Amino acid sequence: MTLQRFNRSLLYVLLVVLAIVYLIPVYVLIVTSVKDLSEVTIDRMWELPSHLSFYGYKEAFHKLIPNLTNSFLLAVPATLLSALLGSMNGYILSKWQFRGSHVLFTCMLFGMFIPYQSILIPLIQFLQSIHLYNSIPGLILVHVAYGLPICTLMFRNFYVGVPAEVLEAAKIDGNGFFGIYRHVILPLSVTGFVVVAIWQFTSVWNEFLFAVTLTTQKQQPIMVALQNLSGSQIVQWNVQMAGALMAAFPTLLIYISLSRFFIRGLLAGSIKG
Repeated sequence: MTLQRFNRSLLYVLLVVLAIVYLIPVYVLIVTSVKDLSEVTIDRMWELPSHLSFYGYKEAFHKLIPNLTNSFLLAVPATLLSALLGSMNGYILSKWQFRGSHVLFTCMLFGMFIPYQSILIPLIQFLQSIHLYNSIPGLILVHVAYGLPICTLMFRNFYVGVPAEVLEAAKIDGNGFFGIYRHVILPLSVTGFVVVAIWQFTSVWNEFLFAVTLTTQKQQPIMVALQNLSGSQIVQWNVQMAGALMAAFPTLLIYISLSRFFIRGLLAGSIKG
């Protein structure tokens, strides 16, 4: 019993040490964001500021607010469309299987492994041909197309566990394809939608390559604008750190508020799939 307690205590100490190491960059980020530029030096990065200064947040907000708006206009519709279409795909591929459905599902999954860099030139040409290049709708289209494979996979695994008897009962009640989806599948999909929404929103919000290549300054999301804060001669680290916290806050807020649903949805998908 004594050895068991010692091992557990040693494990806790190790976890605390690892947590501290992991949180050190977060500490430096927060502390630097509330310092004056004159106090931001490498040898004093660990020190607390002599007084709180919110100049970095004010300057970052002034510079990033248009791009922050662009990110919301991009991430929210892209997440909703990806989740809705992925839900319908998962519903079809799990409960309305047809000849070739497994092949179609496998082909869709290949979309998860296509590198962004390999399709940039044809993608730009395609968006230019449909007049969506350098626009938020164009970025939404790209992220929905790239997000469909993983969203479909998540929902398909989630719907596999829905008993076939429930669908048969809905058919007897006179429901067709969309009736079953609306009255049976959707009410059962709350945790599935939470998992997919968190995943897709975070992916779209943090994505950089498509954003920097498919848009110019006025249409760029916040992640590209955050990189542009570095400047050409003097790097205002307090402004950059404040901007980084602003950019991370929406996804952090979503994880904190929906974490219990996220874990529940993941477990449901793993057990049922």
